Amino acid sequence: MIPLESSKLPVKRFKATRDAYGEVLVELGKENKDIVVLDADTSSSTRTRMFANAFPERFFNVGIAEQNLIGIAAGLARCGKIPFASSFSAFVPGKCVDQIRNTVAYPRLNIKIVVTHSGITIGADGATHQAIEDIAIMRAIPNMMVVVPADAVETKKVIRAIVEYVGPVYVRLCRQSTPTIYDENYAYTLGKGITLTDGSDAAVIACGVMVAEALKAAEKLKKEGMFVKVIDMHTVKPIDEELIARVARETGAIITAEDHNIMGGLGGAVAEILAENYPVLMRRVGVNAVFGESGETDELMVKYGLTADHIAQKVKDLIIRKG
Repeated sequence: MIPLESSKLPVKRFKATRDAYGEVLVELGKENKDIVVLDADTSSSTRTRMFANAFPERFFNVGIAEQNLIGIAAGLARCGKIPFASSFSAFVPGKCVDQIRNTVAYPRLNIKIVVTHSGITIGADGATHQAIEDIAIMRAIPNMMVVVPADAVETKKVIRAIVEYVGPVYVRLCRQSTPTIYDENYAYTLGKGITLTDGSDAAVIACGVMVAEALKAAEKLKKEGMFVKVIDMHTVKPIDEELIARVARETGAIITAEDHNIMGGLGGAVAEILAENYPVLMRRVGVNAVFGESGETDELMVKYGLTADHIAQKVKDLIIRKG
């Protein structure tokens, strides 16, 4: 793996996780004929169109009908197929929670729900399309695994891993290009967080687009004489409880960072583990239980407190409180 200061990455090292998703689907389609892909009329945006072009007989566009998307995927799973069902995170799970709960999770069907355009960072689409509650929804559903990759490389690793995992999975991707954090050779394991930087002053536990921001914050703090661990907690459920407890013991201060409501997402999951295992000082970086608005991604990240500077300030506050 390659921890990098993302602000100094060359442009050629930026890539959208949704692009990686489309590419790996085609790769897997060649390897496994049981893989089928469904989309709710968003295939050009989710990049499932790549699979549709390569394997038209195994691609199903159900139209703007997210409940049917899940129902048809369930039927295909019952027939032994491995369905990938995709749309925007505002629509799935937003428009079909009942179908996901009762048709997918309750019978524990082998369906992979992979969504794009998540969080505040989708930008100009505005509050109606900025899903900031989806992790909380999916994390609360029994039998459902929830994964939020940090970059394009990790996305491909995740998609390959969930093909081997038997059971329902929710994978949350983004629209915009993001910094490449990992090299192609790093070993990925579902359910195991990855320590990207070391330090004993505090630990930043992040997922998705916020991992790159956490790395930038760590570099900033290092120049000021503070050393923090950065953890890529890609699997929000089942979360790596052992790693969380260990870094809490080692640092005594935990900050979580996510492009999601601070209620019910990664921050909530980490807080639960700390409360039951090793209570320490903690702060959450995320959307503070408000709706978003239309705007450029960078502007929205500043307004809603989703930047390296916001993470760094939370770290400083905790270190001061630690004494």
